[in-house]
Order: sequence, then structure tokens, then C-alpha cells
Amino acid sequence: MKVIVFGATGTVGTLAVQQMLEDGHTVTAFARKPEKLNLSHPALTRVAGDALQPKSAADAIKGHDAVVITLGSGMSRKSVIRSEGTMNVINGMQKHGVDRLICQSTLGAHESWSNLNFFWKRIMFGLLLRPVFLDHELQESLVRASGLNWTIVRPGAFADGPATGGYKENFAPSERALTLKISRADIAAFLSRQVSDLRYAGRAVAISN
Repeated sequence: MKVIVFGATGTVGTLAVQQMLEDGHTVTAFARKPEKLNLSHPALTRVAGDALQPKSAADAIKGHDAVVITLGSGMSRKSVIRSEGTMNVINGMQKHGVDRLICQSTLGAHESWSNLNFFWKRIMFGLLLRPVFLDHELQESLVRASGLNWTIVRPGAFADGPATGGYKENFAPSERALTLKISRADIAAFLSRQVSDLRYAGRAVAISN
């Protein structure tokens, strides 16, 4: 399939692009500075653009079969790139008739809040990363209302390390036996799988160790 990744130079986005290429997809890496993507592959195209610019996002989407969003704000705690960028992507998909959307969010959003422990509820998402968390929740609401064939992926906290495939997936909000961490490589592999696997279509799925 022909896939475009928004946020392709982020820590998860880069690995997702690499995994999708390995899985046989043709991939467009969309980022403000796509030259930062240290990958070389005949099925890879780089597109420079800003997801916060509606025309930039929409023009890049045309001709693709699926869209993957791994947008992040780096060290910024006040950025609205996730919600506003996602809204621009959704509008572009609707304009060009592209239906399949995979959006990386975070464990803790909406009903998965119950999966979190005291530290994540009160310190991280309750205080330090509160604006980031609220932007994730708005992002999810926009995806759900899009009318597209969407899947929301809610990973635990990013960790280093290889893909193991040993994480839990699609667990209930009542699940407590979690480390609340998962490797970026495992997240990338899961995102790539969603491109053609529709078992979680129309659902928000949690993944974590």
C-alpha cells in the first residue's frame, strides 16, 4: 500500500517509516525537515511540509491509500500540533478520498485513564504534561468524529530497546498489571500492522508492557 506518515522524523515516526518499508509498503515521509530522516530506500519519498498548514497537509495526502499520524511536540508542553495537525490531515483525507487513518495517541486518554497509576494520573498527566494530554484527548475526539476508517493506537510511555512483540494489546481499562512502558520499536511495528489489518478499525486500542 502507499502510506504517508505525518511526523516521520520523530522517535516513533522514524521507526514506523522503517518498519513499513520493511513490510513492503511504499512510504511518504512528511515532516518539516524530512532530510533528517536517516533512511535510504527505493520505496521512500520525502516531502517537506507543515501539518499546521492545511494546504501543505492536504496536497501531500493525494494519491495515498492510508495515513499514519505520529505527530509530536518535542519538548514543548503547549503545542497543539496533535489536534490541529490531525484536523488538517482529516480534512485533506476527506478532500482526496483517502479513508484509512491510523493515529498514535497515548495510554490514559479517555476511558484508558483507568489503566494509569498514581504517578501518571497526578504527576505526569495531572500536572507536568497536562496540556499535552488534553491535546491528545482532543486529537482522539477529532479522529472519532471524522467519518474515516480509523484506528487510534494508545501506547504506554516510550522506552528504548528492540521490538519484542511481547507487549499486551487491546486490554480493558480495568487492566492494572502493566509497567506502562513499551519500546518505540514495538509501537512502530504495531502501527505498521494496522495499515492493512482492520481488526481494530473504528476502535482505540491500548498497547503496553
